[in-house]
Amino acid sequence: MTTTANDITYRLEQKRRVQADFPGPKSVALTERRKAVVAAGVASTVPVFVADADGGIIHDVDGNSFIDLGSGIAVTSVGASDPAVVGAVKEAVEHFTHTCFMVTPYEGYVAVAEQLNRLTPGDHEKRTVLFNSGAEAVENAVKVARLATGRDAVVAFDHAYHGRTNLTMALTAKAMPYKTNFGPFAPEVYRMPMSYPYREENPEITGAEAAKRAITMIEKQIGGDQVAAIIIEPIQGEGGFIVPAEGFLPALAAWAKDKGIVFIADEVQSGFCRTGEWFAVNHEGVVPDIITMAKGIAGGMPLSAITGRADLLDAVHPGGLGGTYGGNPVACAAALASIGSMEQYGLNARAKHIEELALGKLRELASEQSVVGDVRGRGAMLAIELVQAGSKEPNPELTKAVAAACLKEGVIILTCGTYGNVIRLLPPLVISDELLLDGLQVLAAAIKANA
Repeated sequence: MTTTANDITYRLEQKRRVQADFPGPKSVALTERRKAVVAAGVASTVPVFVADADGGIIHDVDGNSFIDLGSGIAVTSVGASDPAVVGAVKEAVEHFTHTCFMVTPYEGYVAVAEQLNRLTPGDHEKRTVLFNSGAEAVENAVKVARLATGRDAVVAFDHAYHGRTNLTMALTAKAMPYKTNFGPFAPEVYRMPMSYPYREENPEITGAEAAKRAITMIEKQIGGDQVAAIIIEPIQGEGGFIVPAEGFLPALAAWAKDKGIVFIADEVQSGFCRTGEWFAVNHEGVVPDIITMAKGIAGGMPLSAITGRADLLDAVHPGGLGGTYGGNPVACAAALASIGSMEQYGLNARAKHIEELALGKLRELASEQSVVGDVRGRGAMLAIELVQAGSKEPNPELTKAVAAACLKEGVIILTCGTYGNVIRLLPPLVISDELLLDGLQVLAAAIKANA
């Protein structure tokens, strides 16, 4: 069946439907097969196996249909089977699946670099390197900063998430499940206080004042002239979709520039139209020295990148950057098609429309339910922080219960936060209004029923 919303055509019917025997027998059988062969350390949020996905819908192997408010953690912004991406991938694999760009280069890698140099903030001369995952991009951004500055120290922030490799675990703030018993970690990483408006001891503190707080600690504990890089998510992801107070990011970036520190914006989750701009730093006119990207870049194919000042990236000796699979030709084809679809569909405007549609509903819910402590976010990167009624005490138990209740009704939502009490909403940017509103209604009912 083909249905249409606005100018976007869907291959699958965009309606939720959950049968009484959820999870169904096929998913149950696959779960048993999984237990016998897949490491227990790999966890899944949803106890069903996907068979098909399109637009804002996921179909499982038993015929259930779920509203997707997670996008595979902000990956399938153009949908999980966007026709342009599917077509580009098919064409690419008919020619070659791999040669390694470091051995025999190909045009797709260059074309992706051209697009990223065009789309990322700033009109300075830029260079781009392609990798496979967000963590790999972060690792290489830090490598570049250390080599270019001749310094070692790297500053990260409370509530940060930057990945699961050794260095990125050191940069990540949350211990369980990301860091516990996996140390020792890479040295010369320092953590500073984040601007977290909902949980500030002084609710009147401005973004500039919060930045000064962090800068003072950096100067006292490290020394600005010893810092190679400051790395920050412009909107924190796993830490709880924390939007820093206005002025925080510009003040940090200005101080970093004055001290010769490389300012790295980790836009792995917030990039590619997710917040209503190509990148979240655009909301305050911040121009990073290096920006890291992944997730939404290639319509679901594994690809990541760093784009930054030409003088920084060109300072690295030949062979110092790269990787066997980095900038895989099939993933490059998918990225070019995905960027084309973002522009064709006007997904920045679409993300702003989703924000307008959803925030009204969520704020109405917050006014009715005292367990909703905060509603925040930009574009289609929105969050509800759940608390104990009448306080700001985190309520992770309620958060889990709400997610489970939504799933039973056919809505997939993700949770996050340092305290495990944040519901994050990351719908595909191509989701229809009708489907989004249906999902939000289920979410609201789940909170009311479990509060």
